[in-house]
Amino acid sequence: MASSPAAPMFLRRRTQAPRPAAPAPLPGDSPGGDDDGEYDDLCCEECGSGDSPAELLLCDKCDRGYHLFCLRPILVSVPKGSWFCPSCSNQKMVKSFPLVQTKIVDFFRIQKPSTPRKKPIEAIADSPRKRKRVGSLVMSKKRRKLLPFNPSEDPDRRLEQMRSLATALLASGTRFSDDLTYRRGMAPRSANQASLEKAGMQVLSKEDTETLNLCKRMMDRGECPPLMVVFDPLEGFTVEADRFIKDLTIVTEYVGDVDYLEKREDDDGDSMMTLLSAADPAKSLVICPYKHGNVARFINGINNHTPEGKRKQNLKCVRYDVDGECRVLLIANRDIPKGERLYYDYNGYEHEYPTEHFV
Repeated sequence: MASSPAAPMFLRRRTQAPRPAAPAPLPGDSPGGDDDGEYDDLCCEECGSGDSPAELLLCDKCDRGYHLFCLRPILVSVPKGSWFCPSCSNQKMVKSFPLVQTKIVDFFRIQKPSTPRKKPIEAIADSPRKRKRVGSLVMSKKRRKLLPFNPSEDPDRRLEQMRSLATALLASGTRFSDDLTYRRGMAPRSANQASLEKAGMQVLSKEDTETLNLCKRMMDRGECPPLMVVFDPLEGFTVEADRFIKDLTIVTEYVGDVDYLEKREDDDGDSMMTLLSAADPAKSLVICPYKHGNVARFINGINNHTPEGKRKQNLKCVRYDVDGECRVLLIANRDIPKGERLYYDYNGYEHEYPTEHFV
């Protein structure tokens, strides 16, 4: 959110830890005797306690135990496959992105602008709009419009923001993408049909769609959201606002590889996101940002079991119908000051993921 390449670091879903396999009984042992004796005195190497045995994770090399919540960063899901403790792991955390500015440009595939740049608000103001006629005796409710993110004005600061994201992507083995991707062997783009949604997702208005497209164009020319990805010893990679972000600002789109949910039900990945909740479960889709992703991959969820955790939420995760396709946006749900860490409710309306280990 040290470990080996086989152990995902920043998991946001949690499953119950498996009980250690009992050793084969020796000749002469009585049935039901000391079958579990080997693990009776197992304690966490960090806190020294043997409490919460279901949360103790054994190293596959040295057999020492660690509570999921005592590891740094915290592990909130039991990894499938082998796991090695910090002492037995040789993986080192990437501290900085070692490439020069021209390589950063290549990394994010930044395009050179062909026309003078305009500030986001100015660009939207220039777009043609039709005036709506309102009857004299009818009151119309004003709809709250989404706002584009406001990039940092200093290009050197934007470079630092991109470098921080590149560092996190490089460390997690993820290639940058700012769009949903459809890979061979996974769900095709034709499967992403908002009309299949069972719960009735929101339809993004034409005006808000223009705002989303503006955000995409800004990213294409290197004007990124004002966000800094930092590494926290407790939470792992996490994201902070690098300048003031106004309420209802589109912070980023949640992107990655699209796949069918039924193929990912046993996936212990760290950042899977619902894309389409279809009436036919076989057609439900999820976003898997493991091979491709953007800054959304590193924005953490809240601990919705505590009042303190709920108060930290400053983003809402909303699924939209955008021209017939499902899209997921992270939007500011209040004003966010510079330096504040970003959090959203990972559960949404589904309430199926335990979050008691979230910070």
